[in-house]
Amino acid sequence: MNKNIKIATVGGGCFWCTEAVFEEVKGVEKVVSGYMGGTVPGRPTYREVCSGLTGHAEVVQITFDANVITYQDILVIFMTTHDPTTLNQQGADRGTQYRSVIFYHNEEQKKTAKLVLDELAVYFEKPIVTEITEAQIFFEAEKEHQDFYKNNPDYGYCTFVIDPKLSKLRKLHSDKLKDV
Repeated sequence: MNKNIKIATVGGGCFWCTEAVFEEVKGVEKVVSGYMGGTVPGRPTYREVCSGLTGHAEVVQITFDANVITYQDILVIFMTTHDPTTLNQQGADRGTQYRSVIFYHNEEQKKTAKLVLDELAVYFEKPIVTEITEAQIFFEAEKEHQDFYKNNPDYGYCTFVIDPKLSKLRKLHSDKLKDV
């Protein structure tokens, strides 16, 4: 079967969390942590993005096989494994760099993103604040931020913040996970 490779870019708070979630999803070929959506020219650093002054969001760029998992499924998993109702915040992480955002790469993705947000809105007590924004230049994060959870599973942030997200993923989307 020929692969139908597509790209999705989303930000749901700290990119370590979102990366860990999508690394377990069937059909996902690659997940890269990075930055998108800023106004400062040039390649931003982690420290600069964390300052909140560059306008970038921490995001992951997901390369997936659309013959195995749909873009809509990617977005449903994304929306149900972070809190899309908190503006510029995920848990203790606060600032525009932690905003909930879907960066679309074409009009079809934009339309799908709006549809998914509309369909899921009824499941949340508060309004969804996830931005839907045209994709911009993606800047890959520094090497130490790639595969962070996989390389540091016992790190405090991983056990207290990422592990619960992975439990939620496994409970809600067990049919979409890679065979271990």
